[in-house]
Amino acid sequence: MTGETITRARLSEAVYQEVGLSRNESAELVESVIAEISGALERGEMVKISSFGSFAVRQKGQRVGRNPKTGQEVPINPRRVLVFRASHALKHQINHGLAEPIEGKRKRGAA
Repeated sequence: MTGETITRARLSEAVYQEVGLSRNESAELVESVIAEISGALERGEMVKISSFGSFAVRQKGQRVGRNPKTGQEVPINPRRVLVFRASHALKHQINHGLAEPIEGKRKRGAA
């Protein structure tokens, strides 16, 4: 795991490299996609991206929490939370993308 973060700038650069739009057009395209996804989630709509996953907003009710330091009960107000559920294709890619090179090296080294 490299610990790198994918930023808007990196996404824009990837679009620039892969699609061939200008850097400004690539940045506008990335901003447009992010704005569309954000707007849909704000309206409470589900966003599904094929072979990647789905984003949804879930309503959480009011509940009583506890301060871990003092043990005092604290009310937690109702709120909306964003949830992401990865697609089976993404889960498969993540699991096999990490496992295949390791298994491949072991098989070659053992033979």
